Amino acid sequence: MLKRISTLVVAGLAAMAMAACGSGGGGGTGGDGGSITMGFSQVGAESGWRTANTKSVQDSAKNAGITLKFSDAQQKQENQIKAIRSYIQQKVDIIAFSPVVESGWDTVLKEAKDAKIPVILTDRAVDSPDKSLYKTFLGSDFVEEGKKAGQWLVEEYKDATDPVNIVELQGTTGSAPANDRKAGFQEVIGADPKFKIIASQTGDFTRAKGKEVMEAFLKSNPDIDVLYAHNDDMGLGAIEAIEGAGKVPGKDIKIITVDAVKDGMQALADGKINYIVECSPLLGPQLMDLAKKVLNNEQVPARVVTEETTFTQEQAKQVLSTRQY
Repeated sequence: MLKRISTLVVAGLAAMAMAACGSGGGGGTGGDGGSITMGFSQVGAESGWRTANTKSVQDSAKNAGITLKFSDAQQKQENQIKAIRSYIQQKVDIIAFSPVVESGWDTVLKEAKDAKIPVILTDRAVDSPDKSLYKTFLGSDFVEEGKKAGQWLVEEYKDATDPVNIVELQGTTGSAPANDRKAGFQEVIGADPKFKIIASQTGDFTRAKGKEVMEAFLKSNPDIDVLYAHNDDMGLGAIEAIEGAGKVPGKDIKIITVDAVKDGMQALADGKINYIVECSPLLGPQLMDLAKKVLNNEQVPARVVTEETTFTQEQAKQVLSTRQY
């Protein structure tokens, strides 16, 4: 009896091995309707947005029947490069990652291409001139987010004649959202000389750093009219600093942020933030759909932009109870 069971087990393993050998991408059966293994490298867990993004990817992979190999880069590019190389060695079917910074990816992406493992960029772009190194980029239009922030500011101060002093909390230095949100904002407000960015510094997308940098801004610049924070978490940290300095956030200093996570939306509803530009972290379902299409050799757009909106205080009050993140 034992011998017969052993024979059956061996036969089963042999059948599985033969199925794996017929894979199209790296090591699973990916494109021919079999199981898919995805290697996913996340930036880190620096904010409520990122936590929600990770959960969306993990839940969506499970719902789509995709095996997910997940790694947290802890905000370090070298960790992501190691993770991608590990996925190549493991012969996953497809790799997806959200790049910590824009530059420095060509070598490792070429390694994935040579291994015939397709790559999808999520949330953040890379600046490589060789677009063949990845199949598509799924994420927000960060320049447009910056423009939306600037447009609200221009409208809010359209009748003002005095200078409007702005401080800016930038995201992680060198990252696509930091670069693009700054550029889009500057493009809109730059047409009117009354808008002056008097201080701009990275807050690394974290609440703690946002508070620390805002405290420094307040000490060196007593006359601040507006804070533009590249994400909600830095804005929420800045609110603590503003209140600690005896000022009223949302009134003494107008605040614009990007993301629309629940804590940010609560602050907006409470009047501590004045305007939020949405950047949805719920990219998981679209990512899994794109992965399946890529592995089935279907055409996918080179750029897939997520649909997003903006929120005022009243709009935040209306949707706060239904926010998923």
